Amino acid sequence: MTEPHVLIVEDNELVTGALRILFEGTGHRVSVAHSVAEALLRGGEDAPDLLLLDLSLPDGDGLEVATTLRQRGIQPRAIVALTGRDDAESLARCEAAGCTAVMVKPVRTGELLMKAREWLA
Repeated sequence: MTEPHVLIVEDNELVTGALRILFEGTGHRVSVAHSVAEALLRGGEDAPDLLLLDLSLPDGDGLEVATTLRQRGIQPRAIVALTGRDDAESLARCEAAGCTAVMVKPVRTGELLMKAREWLA
């Protein structure tokens, strides 16, 4: 069985670096994208099992990634919005886009790994 593929879509390189180390250190294949366009390219080349999405990206809304990949027939086992916003409107948008969960930044790494194990089981 191949390692689960985690696609991290986040424009902050410190965050992507930390998440890459965290997931690679626990046996996952990791790809990183810093924009919607890059995420669609990476997700199309190697379908992710777990999609971690920042909502605010330089070229658009991170939720566009989830919607577009799904339209292309790519369905990650879990889509998780990583955001600084937990208002009702943002949560509703995430739910409508098919997010499995919304985690408010700063995300606790232990909690993220525990949930990832559940989502990928």
